[in-house]
Amino acid sequence: MGEIVLAAKVTHVPTMLLSEQPGRLEGCRQQAIDGHKEIARRAREAGADTVVVLDTHWLVNNGYHVNSRDHFKGVYTSNEFPHFIQNMEYEYQGNTALGDLIAEKATEKGVYTLSHQVESLDLEYGTLVPMRYMNPEGDLKVVSVAGWCTVHSIESSRILGEAIREAIEASDSKVMLIASGSLSHAIWANDDYEANNGTFTISKEFNRQVDLRVLDLWQQGENATFLKMLPEYASLCSGEGGMHDTAMLFGALGWDKYEGKGEVIGEYFPSSGTGQVNVVFSL
Repeated sequence: MGEIVLAAKVTHVPTMLLSEQPGRLEGCRQQAIDGHKEIARRAREAGADTVVVLDTHWLVNNGYHVNSRDHFKGVYTSNEFPHFIQNMEYEYQGNTALGDLIAEKATEKGVYTLSHQVESLDLEYGTLVPMRYMNPEGDLKVVSVAGWCTVHSIESSRILGEAIREAIEASDSKVMLIASGSLSHAIWANDDYEANNGTFTISKEFNRQVDLRVLDLWQQGENATFLKMLPEYASLCSGEGGMHDTAMLFGALGWDKYEGKGEVIGEYFPSSGTGQVNVVFSL
């Protein structure tokens, strides 16, 4: 019987890659990188063999989708930030059986979901950036779930999260489940970026204050309160991907019946106007 052995909400900011390189930004995201490595260490210690990534950089306009290829290999350059992420090589094994089972369980629950084994369907950087630091040796299998859901409800994403958990428990996989996306996500306007030192600042103080309140709620285990505000939070604070990754994560954890707490790994930080953090949720 499979199980979720670690659950987390994680950042994937492209400046993590620039932080590795000599230059003005060298070392600027080291604490976020260290957070990824610590999360992965805990997952391996708990016996993880697979990572399921809820990826807010995989945009879908109809249905829900799972990338269930049995092998991923390529060289990635971001079309969004080609000056940040260039020629990033990757290679991971997939977990086709689990991906197929997620789609099957979700569709049975009334949430139409497709599992894909298409050779030309590549991974997005919401998966690739965390895997760079969490899975450098490629020893963990990877399944990616589309998390930028443009015409979907929070409720259907909650149900997909339930299906993800049911599929994992019906499998033989030990899974690290990660929601890959920011908290608030109002990127600085291009004309305002340099004047506001945009790489290291948040675009709206309102967003920062709400982000910090959300972290307080998670750390106190006040999850039911957080979930009541989730739709408005995602809307008013421009949550990345509509925060469908977060809805899926909490759906897998039990939604408003989840009584665990969040542990911030490292610290909350602003990046390009957005609010970023790594958080592990107790199981």
